Amino acid sequence: MNNSISPELLYLALTAGLTGTLWLAYIANRILEQGVWATFKTPNLDHPPQENWAYRMMRAHRNAVENLVVFTALVLVVQLSQTNNEITAMATMIFFYARLVHAVTYTMGIPVFRTLAFLMGFVCQAALFFQFIAG
Repeated sequence: MNNSISPELLYLALTAGLTGTLWLAYIANRILEQGVWATFKTPNLDHPPQENWAYRMMRAHRNAVENLVVFTALVLVVQLSQTNNEITAMATMIFFYARLVHAVTYTMGIPVFRTLAFLMGFVCQAALFFQFIAG
């Protein structure tokens, strides 16, 4: 790994990688349920997956994408303005693990931990924002 990469950019890349791979499991489930050809055709959104975990994972993926947009903007603003510090480094690390916990607990249907993980991610985004504003 390149030592000149900031922790903020490292955890942004890890978060993007996590978000970019969440679809794999629910697409595999869709292939098992509907077959390869039906999966590769235009999806019928009126027919969610039969497996509850796959439906929840689809929702977790959508939520991860929505949060990645905000997280990316905040990390880039902090990085480009050079207002990154120990707080922003810690916030990006915690954000990544919070999103990982969120995806797992959402998929498993564990509501309280899912909500706490989501809230922790929001707090991390707020920390990035306030560090930029204060910087």
